[in-house]
Amino acid sequence: MRAEPQSFDRVLSSMCTEPHPVAREAAVRFLATNPGDPGTYPQVSELEREAVSRLGDVAGLANASGYIASGGTEANLQAVRIARERADGDRPNVVMSESAHFSFRKAANVLEVDLRVVPTDDDHRADLEAVRQAVDEETALVVGVAGSTEYGRVDPIPELGVIARTVDALFHVDAAWGGFVLPFTDYKWNFAHASADTMTIDPHKMGQAAVPAGGLLVQDETLLDELAVDTPYLETTSQATLTGTRSGAGVASTVATLEELWPGGYAAQYERSQANAEWLADELEALGYDVVEPTLPLVAADVSTPTFDALREAGWRISRTGSGELRVVCMPHVTRKMLEAFLADLAELTSQATVPVSSSD
Repeated sequence: MRAEPQSFDRVLSSMCTEPHPVAREAAVRFLATNPGDPGTYPQVSELEREAVSRLGDVAGLANASGYIASGGTEANLQAVRIARERADGDRPNVVMSESAHFSFRKAANVLEVDLRVVPTDDDHRADLEAVRQAVDEETALVVGVAGSTEYGRVDPIPELGVIARTVDALFHVDAAWGGFVLPFTDYKWNFAHASADTMTIDPHKMGQAAVPAGGLLVQDETLLDELAVDTPYLETTSQATLTGTRSGAGVASTVATLEELWPGGYAAQYERSQANAEWLADELEALGYDVVEPTLPLVAADVSTPTFDALREAGWRISRTGSGELRVVCMPHVTRKMLEAFLADLAELTSQATVPVSSSD
């Protein structure tokens, strides 16, 4: 095969990044092992336990349980599945804000649970009063977002946990993207801060592990019993994961990157990414764009459709928020030099009288 993978030099909206060199090496070594069959592949099974324990360190959870999933979609689906199996009613519901990831819509469809979507406040965070009004005795799960995919916002996680408990529902925190930057902020987002039952935290995003490497953590190991099925032809007789056969690449690269980067390397990376996001926001404002303040390393700006399309034609891999803003995620591969080149192209476009600056013009 002569095809080569796409470079990351113009990728500005992805929440995946180039794997760290130690992640690449570990992924190749364990590529053919299968943590879905731990009896046959005990070495990678032991590595998975270490990976989960290390993710627990990141997320404030001692004696963590869980597994390395394919990504945030699988982990979120599994959290909904746990809640559904624990529910007593005939038609359980899940309550989340409109900032929650689209994977919960998939989960609700596949698992046939009702999804109650409430609005966000003026800062793009879950509206607590709307959540209180939405929950009832049929609520199986309340979802909080710790680093939203559109604006990088963190919901009021402890307060959402309290609301979940008032109706005896489980509480899930989706920290798929934010989990590897939030430890270096003042936000209250993890198991030590709130009564969370489950959490999604993805090493293959800001954690710089190889794709695929998501993470599902549970506060109580017995929650995994809700996912377990018999596996009579394997050396182990029960399995709680969704995908069954999995490559050990994600497991091994997760351990390798956490060994290499936690906590100092990740702290330094967060500082670089946040500094880049704040610098980009200032530069966009100087060009006349309306910008959503980057509270985490994610910038959204009101760029017109013609300008957005022209940037795409110039090779920039960018995307929009649900409201139509340009969205730039300052992942580890995004350098100041990349952003300077992007702004140079944008400045040239905005200087052309035929192209409006913002979508509100």
